[in-house]
Amino acid sequence: MSTAPTENVVIVGTGCAGLTAAIYTARASLNPLVLEGSLPGGQLTTTSEVENFPGFPAGIDGFQLMQNLREQATKFGTRFEQALVQSVDFSTQPRRLVCADRTILAKTVIIATGASPRMTGIPGEKELYGGKGVTTCATCDGAFYRKMEVAVIGGGDSAAEEALFLTRFASKVYLVHRRDSLRASKIMAERATAHPKIQPIWNHVPVAVEGVEQGAVDGLRVRHVHTGAENILPVKGIFVAIGHVPNTAAFAGALEVDENGYFVPFGGSQVKTKVPGVFVAGDCADHVYRQAITAAGMGCAAAIEAERWLAEHGA
Repeated sequence: MSTAPTENVVIVGTGCAGLTAAIYTARASLNPLVLEGSLPGGQLTTTSEVENFPGFPAGIDGFQLMQNLREQATKFGTRFEQALVQSVDFSTQPRRLVCADRTILAKTVIIATGASPRMTGIPGEKELYGGKGVTTCATCDGAFYRKMEVAVIGGGDSAAEEALFLTRFASKVYLVHRRDSLRASKIMAERATAHPKIQPIWNHVPVAVEGVEQGAVDGLRVRHVHTGAENILPVKGIFVAIGHVPNTAAFAGALEVDENGYFVPFGGSQVKTKVPGVFVAGDCADHVYRQAITAAGMGCAAAIEAERWLAEHGA
């Protein structure tokens, strides 16, 4: 396994956080190296239209937004390499990132690996995910379902929050949960179940997404967990709200993560870790907001911190 000269900055991930960090560090003449994982561009590449990113009053295609960020980072000298980090050694300086065919050495590291939404795995879900009616973000996509009936799958706080948010747009929100009460906090559960637009579908599990042949969601087939009876909810949008899985496994041994796998910030900073010169940004460290703009903000902060760290340590 070969090694290369030590990099000033290695950024792991190419979503909004990673590419924003690349723009800032490249403009600071740090010649950053960005490692692209299994989904270059992150979750936004699967989103057909983004209406809430500042500066685009008419909205912008998610894939195009990420292309724009990539071109902007490239313009200032960012280098890209396809590599999946398998493990790291942050106990020595420079820091070591072990990939399949080589080990990369870095003075500073910005981890912006994002998070992957948990999916149900039912037939039709994958085929109609991303602009075709199946989504994991009400804040991102709720406005596309004005005066339509939609379904939210889940029973925790996230599901309750998604359902309540969707009442601003949808004519009716079915809240599908396998139990006879929500797992959400008492106040969130009470708000959701009391809302006139929200209809809980208790003791049901999703079975299949209808509409694959048409290329758009045309219903959600559900099954009663006790009787086995099935019926189809007449929805045009399906919001999966059963949690996210942060992409932190390769770093979990070297950095502190919480019980859900998200990076734990250090020293009062949103982006610093307990390892000097190693920073985190975006959804891998944010289980609250998970928005493109907040990820970009964290990427900016991580880049500025990396630049300061290098300056302070004579790099």
